[in-house]
Amino acid sequence: MYIVAIAWLYVTLLMAVTERNVVAGVMTFLAYGFLPLALLLWLLGGPRRRRRPAGGDGDSSGDSDASGHDRASPSSGSHGTANCSSGDD
Repeated sequence: MYIVAIAWLYVTLLMAVTERNVVAGVMTFLAYGFLPLALLLWLLGGPRRRRRPAGGDGDSSGDSDASGHDRASPSSGSHGTANCSSGDD
């Protein structure tokens, strides 16, 4: 999806370059390119923002615990042993 956004910005940039003065070029780029594209990407990115965890730690997979080690699940074939050992038992 980003390749289409980059291509559209390129097209509007070329439209802006052909304007007669700088102010018209900037307004053309903003009105036809940047602002509508920013709104579109923001609206289409809504579901991704809702799925992101509220903590904002960057780990959206949820496969590790607070210490960063993988969690053991009964169906993972670990036979009751944990995937990480702390050494302070």
